[in-house]
Amino acid sequence: MRIGSGVLVSVLGGCAGGGGVEVPIPSPTGQAATICGALEYPKSFDGLPRRKVSPPSNLVAAWGEPAIALRCGVARPSDVRGLIPDVVNIAGLLWAPGGPWPGEGDQPVTWTLVGRTAYVEVTIPRKYTSHGRPVGEILGGFSAILKDLPKLPEDTY
Repeated sequence: MRIGSGVLVSVLGGCAGGGGVEVPIPSPTGQAATICGALEYPKSFDGLPRRKVSPPSNLVAAWGEPAIALRCGVARPSDVRGLIPDVVNIAGLLWAPGGPWPGEGDQPVTWTLVGRTAYVEVTIPRKYTSHGRPVGEILGGFSAILKDLPKLPEDTY
């Protein structure tokens, strides 16, 4: 499954929910590396069981089949200023949408948490939003995991 602009997530063998999910590991530096490495991910998210990731890393997590994937410590979006009009505040976190846009095709949609000292990508397969469920409900669930990431100065993305 392709995530965002070139990130690939694939399921490795096993039955649904039992195989590992290959999630590319980001390479954060400095404070972002420390913060992301210390995150604790729940055993379930939105009623979905946590999946094993391959290779194992504290910087990534996945839940469900197909997997909702989280990557902490990704690079700052290259055109973050161009995304500002599209940034949405969901449960106190600022999310910038990545392509493809909701409603366009069947590819997963990746959202990037901005305005924090660590950038975080969450990729949501269409299965979870295809029946009219707002993506904000899903992203809002990440507030408990990510709300304590230190904020950047106001109006800094």
